[in-house]
Amino acid sequence: MTTVLHTADELRARTRAGRRAVVMTMGALHDGHAELIRTARSIAGADGEVVTTVFVNPLQFGAGEDLDRYPRTLDSDVKIAEQAGADVVFAPSADEVYPGGEPQVRVVAGPMGERLEGASRPGHFDGMLTVVAKLLHLTAADIALFGQKDAQQIALVRRMVRDLNFPVEIVGVPTVREDDGLALSSRNRYLSAEERRTALALSQALFAGRDRHAAQEALRARAHEAPSTHARADALNAIGEARAAADAHAVAKASPGGPEAVRAAARQVLDEAARVRPPLTLDYLALVDPADFTDVKRGHTGEAVLAVAARVGGTRLIDNIPLTFGAPV
Repeated sequence: MTTVLHTADELRARTRAGRRAVVMTMGALHDGHAELIRTARSIAGADGEVVTTVFVNPLQFGAGEDLDRYPRTLDSDVKIAEQAGADVVFAPSADEVYPGGEPQVRVVAGPMGERLEGASRPGHFDGMLTVVAKLLHLTAADIALFGQKDAQQIALVRRMVRDLNFPVEIVGVPTVREDDGLALSSRNRYLSAEERRTALALSQALFAGRDRHAAQEALRARAHEAPSTHARADALNAIGEARAAADAHAVAKASPGGPEAVRAAARQVLDEAARVRPPLTLDYLALVDPADFTDVKRGHTGEAVLAVAARVGGTRLIDNIPLTFGAPV
């Protein structure tokens, strides 16, 4: 049975032999959260302990955002957490997390926290990092798990843990999606049936960018392996491989579109969604380096994140997918 606790003293009083894996949530749990808890259970093992926190953090909601209407569903949250393998649901009050009111001393996200989500929601990441820091202390976490859907959040948490020497391991878990591709989110419940159809453009745009990227990477691989000179192509042609020779020339001369082509493929889907009813209103589309969330340039190699944020009706949604760019040929 999952135990529900409301104070850090209650949590500290528990005895445990293994590591404590913590999944931080604001409640309104869905299968994406359940996957985080299942992964935590697997990592912690039979001797470890899995703690799921449920706390709607007021510091990370800006003016006009949905703090008041954010769903509070603790009873169902406990059931989902229990089914997924949590030992404890830690559901502190605001006074427990912020005794004496809002803290005067906070964690500042720095330049990375001012980009993308930070530019759209000023102060959001300062509030997020402050509560994550406090919950890491309050739960005495050995491991903390976060969903890849909030890629910028994970990057900032990892940076905070590294810069401020937190003795905790941060684990990212891949985004969980509906059958139609929509990333699971507590905010999906706000969408009408018509708005949900429009919202599918977020994942469809990312998949279009991913497919363009995959085609480009295949072209790079062929260009690297195929003959690249007229002489070698002529030699292939001489032994009856005319098509291979033509391909060799085409591949060698082709100019992979790089990051701009990936962005363009995704933007085309989003532009089309802006013309439907109800329309999608784009906040940002970006292809960034996960180390600092700056835009990747042509010739970039290594990891990248294709990220999107948009509004459909009154609901703001985010999504992203990771990509890997190979070495230039």
